[in-house]
Parts: sequence; structure tokens; C-alpha cells
Amino acid sequence: MEEDTKKTEEVAKQEAVEKTAEEVKTAKAGKRSEKSLKEAEEKQAKEDRKAHKTEEEAEDKPKQKANPTRSRLERQGKKFRDAASKIEKGKAYNLPEALKLAVETSPVKFDASVEVHINLNVDPRHADQNIRDNLVLPAGTGKNIRVAVFDDAKVDGADIAGVEAITKALDKGEIAFDILVATPAQMPKLGKYARLLGPRGLMPNPKSGTVTTDVAKAVAEAKAGRVEYRVDSTGIVHVAVGKVSFGAAKLEENVRALFASVKGNKPASVKGTYVKAVHIATTMGPSITVENSEV
Repeated sequence: MEEDTKKTEEVAKQEAVEKTAEEVKTAKAGKRSEKSLKEAEEKQAKEDRKAHKTEEEAEDKPKQKANPTRSRLERQGKKFRDAASKIEKGKAYNLPEALKLAVETSPVKFDASVEVHINLNVDPRHADQNIRDNLVLPAGTGKNIRVAVFDDAKVDGADIAGVEAITKALDKGEIAFDILVATPAQMPKLGKYARLLGPRGLMPNPKSGTVTTDVAKAVAEAKAGRVEYRVDSTGIVHVAVGKVSFGAAKLEENVRALFASVKGNKPASVKGTYVKAVHIATTMGPSITVENSEV
């Protein structure tokens, strides 16, 4: 019995010591001090009151009505909407009708370009389906083309000529031409300017007819209205075929020539439908769908 009493007393003493140590620990400065614990409780109570107040304000505040999303046409300007109203939605026009509409629906005051967009059933990742060509438009492009010749020989019609003159301008980052024609012998000298000319589509290329021994012919064709086209990464060809001032008849000549070129470049590996869609539009004007059978 005495032993049990002694053990009970020892346990009681130990608990008292631990309780005293805990009280001392709490009383010391720091995060567990009485002051810190009290401040934490007050901070939590303040946050709770703030959250409750925010909820009450949200309930009392009237909900704003969400405005319905406007269509792309509704977001356009008045002139564009007026022009678009002349085009029947969902209808595919034959080429003469489409070009007549394009001329009539140009909403700008300047002489806008007329563009043709042809969506082809090709995969540009395959070499044989990466369609690229150039042609001379019968009625021209309507643009004043500046042609530079990277050769020392004099060529009639060239705006800029001479290896040294063009090299000095390129060293300064100056480009005062729209088309650059070069002979095969001079091409190595243009290699250092590939980063300047390449992204702008100005690097001479045999496929585009700008690397040739017959420089005079290349200059004459460029001035006459030669255009180059190439499918983009989604398989679409984009070509400007003239100006609104040309009128529907001349524009049709150019578009027919483009269609013939695109059709002639159909890859043998493409089976079934070759032309998926054709659209015509002027600069800043509405798009007009053309019948696929026209190509």
C-alpha cells in the first residue's frame, strides 16, 4: 500500500512539473506567448467578420446582366455591314458574278486590291504537295513594281542594277525594291543576306524565275505583272490578282489564268477533291464564295 501511495504521489508531482513547464513555455515571448496567441485570435476574428460582410454585400448587390456576344459582322463598321448586305449568305457565286460583287462591295476610298484565296486538299509537309509556281497575269497587277538586278550588266526596265550598289544598300539594311533578280553566278554573294531577304520573300529563287541567265526577260515579266504563289501551312493559296479599278472583265482574265496554273499543278498523289473552297475579297471588304467548279 505504501508503495502504491508513493507511486501515486510521484505521478502527481510529475504532472504538476509538466503543467508548470507548459505554463512557463506559454508565458515566454514568441509565437506561443499569451500575447501572440491573443493577437492571432483577434486577427482570425477580424478576417471572419470581413468575409461575412463581403458575403452580405454580394447578396445585396444586384446581378449585372451579361450582354449577348455579337457576331463578327455586327462588330464591323457601318460601311462593311452595308457592303456585306449585298452578298447572299451561304451562296456560292460563279466567277463573273463574284467579281462584279467584289468591285461593288469595296468599302474603301482608295483603289483596293482584289485577292483570291483557294483552299486546296493538299498537305504542304509532303514535298510533292508543297505547291509553288509563278505566272504573268494577262492584265497585270496594277502595282508599280520596283525591280533590282543583282548583276553588273545593264538591263532595260530595271530600277536598280549593279552588285556593288545593291550590296552597299543591303549592308545598311535598306531595301528599295519589290523583286530582286540575280544570275546563278552572282547568287553566292547573296548568301550572307539570306536572313534579311528570306523572311520578306525577296531572296531570288529559280522556282520563282528570279534566278536566271535571261535577266532581261525576268525584268520584263516582273514589270508586266508576274506573281508568285505558294500554299501556306494550312494548304491555302493567297494571290492578289489586280485592282478594283480594273473592272470585272480584266479581273476575270487574271483569275482564269491563276485557276489554270493552280489546276495544272495538281499533285498526282492527291486523289478525289482537289479544290475545297474558293473565296474572293477586296482589301478590307467582305468575302465572296465562288463555286469550286470554276477552278
